Amino acid sequence: MDEASDTRVTDLRSVTDLRPVTALRRGGGLAAWRQIADALAQDIRDGAFAAGAQLPAESALAARFGVNRHTVRRALGVLAEDGLVRTSQGRGSFVEQGPIPYPIGPRTRFSEIVSRAGREAWGDLLSATTVPADAGWAEALGIAPGAAILALLTLHRADGAPISTARTCLPLPRFAGFDAAYAASGSITRAYAGFGVADYTRHSTRIGARPASPEEAERLDIAPGRTLIALSSVNVDAEGRRIQATRSLFAADRVELVVE
Repeated sequence: MDEASDTRVTDLRSVTDLRPVTALRRGGGLAAWRQIADALAQDIRDGAFAAGAQLPAESALAARFGVNRHTVRRALGVLAEDGLVRTSQGRGSFVEQGPIPYPIGPRTRFSEIVSRAGREAWGDLLSATTVPADAGWAEALGIAPGAAILALLTLHRADGAPISTARTCLPLPRFAGFDAAYAASGSITRAYAGFGVADYTRHSTRIGARPASPEEAERLDIAPGRTLIALSSVNVDAEGRRIQATRSLFAADRVELVVE
């Protein structure tokens, strides 16, 4: 490596707080991307990169290991498949944090659960449409098939990391405008307060699992095919009326379900 290259690596290390330049073993039968993945995994286990921390940019990692960015990208993809990092398009790669204990009980509140884990909760409204209820949604909400419902597509985060995505349906006209209230508050519970629902409880929960589709994987910043926990739930108000039916998908390694 020439003097100019040495200066470039030193500059990158000062900016990204990289560990020393790592020499890869050549010709030993172990691919460069595998060696990089193993080295970064060891860094994470050693605490060089803390849970939730952003990893150095691909260009800086390429300089550390003396490879091209494509090789680094493949190594990061393997770490994402193993659940050690998550890669967010346009933002970079982050060390996965430990799973959040997620109780399923009479009062299941995403914001409260995440806050108790010491992390900041927020929900993003991705879309909202008024549609006729199909047989499944109608049965869940106790309404006639074809009745109008408000369907929300949401994404729920903890400290910015996607935890779950959900399709939530509410009966109309009672909850007309709920989408705007949710978008403003980032919380189902806070949005309900504006509709006179001071409390609500869980009527039923069904739990399953399946692989993530490419679209779901992109939404949750996980590798396609990773396991998702699938929850179908129904909530009722204080009078026992069904007010919400939800089909949620959780990144399986980011939560630990606790059935109470």
